[in-house]
Amino acid sequence: MQIKTTCNRDCPDACGIVATVEQGRVTRLGGDPAHPVTRGFLCYRTNRFLERQYDPERLTTPLVRTGNGFAPLSWDEALDRVAEALLRIRAEDGPAAILNYRSGGSLGLMKHVTDYFFERFGPVTIKSGDICSGAGDAAQLTDFGEEDSHDLFDLYNSRTILLWGKNPYVSNVHVLPVLREARARGARLVLIDPVHHRTASMCDLVLRPRPGGDTALALGVARRLFERGLVDPQASAYCDNLEPFRDACFAREPAGWAALADVTPHELEQLASCYADGPVALLVGWGLQRRGNGSAAVRVLDALTAISGNLGVPGGGVSFYFKRRGAFDLSFTRGLDVAPRSIPEPLIGPGILEARDPAIRMVWISAGNPVAMLPESATVARALETRELTVVVDSFLTDTARAAHLVLPTTTMLEDDDLVGAYGHHYLGNVRPVVPPPEGVLTDYEILRRLAPRVGLDGDLGASVREWKHRLLRRVEPHGVTLEALEEGPRANPLVPRVLFADRRFPTPSGKVNLIEAPDPQPPRPTAERPLLLMAISTEKSQGSQWPSSTQTGPPTLTVHPDAAAGLADGDLARVESEVGVLRVRLALDPLQRRDVALMSKGGWHHRGRAANALVPACTTDAGGGAAYYDTPVRLLPD
Repeated sequence: MQIKTTCNRDCPDACGIVATVEQGRVTRLGGDPAHPVTRGFLCYRTNRFLERQYDPERLTTPLVRTGNGFAPLSWDEALDRVAEALLRIRAEDGPAAILNYRSGGSLGLMKHVTDYFFERFGPVTIKSGDICSGAGDAAQLTDFGEEDSHDLFDLYNSRTILLWGKNPYVSNVHVLPVLREARARGARLVLIDPVHHRTASMCDLVLRPRPGGDTALALGVARRLFERGLVDPQASAYCDNLEPFRDACFAREPAGWAALADVTPHELEQLASCYADGPVALLVGWGLQRRGNGSAAVRVLDALTAISGNLGVPGGGVSFYFKRRGAFDLSFTRGLDVAPRSIPEPLIGPGILEARDPAIRMVWISAGNPVAMLPESATVARALETRELTVVVDSFLTDTARAAHLVLPTTTMLEDDDLVGAYGHHYLGNVRPVVPPPEGVLTDYEILRRLAPRVGLDGDLGASVREWKHRLLRRVEPHGVTLEALEEGPRANPLVPRVLFADRRFPTPSGKVNLIEAPDPQPPRPTAERPLLLMAISTEKSQGSQWPSSTQTGPPTLTVHPDAAAGLADGDLARVESEVGVLRVRLALDPLQRRDVALMSKGGWHHRGRAANALVPACTTDAGGGAAYYDTPVRLLPD
């Protein structure tokens, strides 16, 4: 029997999945050939998801911390303990003493009901910002008053497609056929990335600026557009701050901008020349905004697109994000508007430890593994371990679950009942359970349904999932995107245009693009003591920290240029040291990489000594509450 569902993991593609089920067990996963974006194939990670689905280490009973580890207990016992703590702490210190931390381990819209539960119970303390995209989100909302993208297939109208800090082979594989088809139609593909990766093989032009050199490079290109008469003559009609932005571009000669970005003047000129033959579509990767000035970097890319006349035209645009929640009615939660307190997500560890009046006494964590995925892994673990009660909802004993007092087992994407949007295209999908969960495992929502009456909550927290799905779809149901329609197959969000800002009007206070006026172009600089910048990047082998246990043994791999290896050889053991930590690593030497970067895979397990984030200080980006992951200087030492 074959059953269709949709992937709800943290990936732009939100793929349609065809699951083959035999005698109650999923035996094969394939891509849905009827899905316009999935096109019948899945990524490496999802192709191997059944290893995770049937991993013998998967949790199937609630666990409570004991002196020597964890012991099983019943659901009634577990939920009674949670309810007692919630009611007692609220009575003694108020709901601000409780932190609800929900991240993006599942992008299902039903996960927002967790926020609704804690908002009704409190409201409680929540996180602000976003470790993944916060700086870029803030940039585009500041510049345009809206954050979305052209229809994915509008790339067929592009003459040039700039992949700025983007590696679709790892993080967006279903855009690859579109890029290949656009290139076959005559589009030029350009890659700008300090890291050498496979995407370079399909591009006509490749630039490798220094890490964080994006702002300088973009300002240099913008200066050449002004000088060469390639700025849209109508730009002043739809852009505020055009003259201040022009002044910022003319603060250096083009050769000076090229030097600051560490590209040649000829490379800068080649990139500027792309704008002479538009339209130009700019696809912005998320890595470049994971720096201290990451929001400003995206704002300069927004400005480059605006002044060149590539806003509101087919084949143009600057795509950082597709508004995956835009189709859904999430008005039942108010978030930061009503929360008594928030902690920026990158600062969760120190934020919990430093919170006063009241202190954070209890933490509820779902859809996330913050010990592995947030800066200062050790600080996050210590913060969670030292609360009165930390509850983690997960399918495995992750780094974060190991820091908890109670662990509640939840469903995988093949057992979940939900809805999803995508942040790599505009199609909406239905998530249906293709097999029931193992005995003893509950969905996130069912956990809340059972907990609600124990803490005096009732009403819609007792509604069925189907009722919630109808509620979520209220905005698009009048346009024919009903639950019944989604159960038949994916549907495009009817609320978005094919070309964004086609009328050149923007939901900003002035109705115009808000160009950045005085960006800081300085890239982060390694020091003489620590000459390498650490970059823990996405890998096709794992979704975040969801690695198979067998891969998390021994020292992690650190990749550097041979000239940056401090005299060590390929395969040698070494130590990599930052200002906040040290890891034992095994070196891989790659002469194709820059000499100022040190590369690791994202999401390594902290308790196995493999978490790059143990080396990263907890600090935020210039706007949006993002994490400045890639500003960390490190050095190599012999083991």
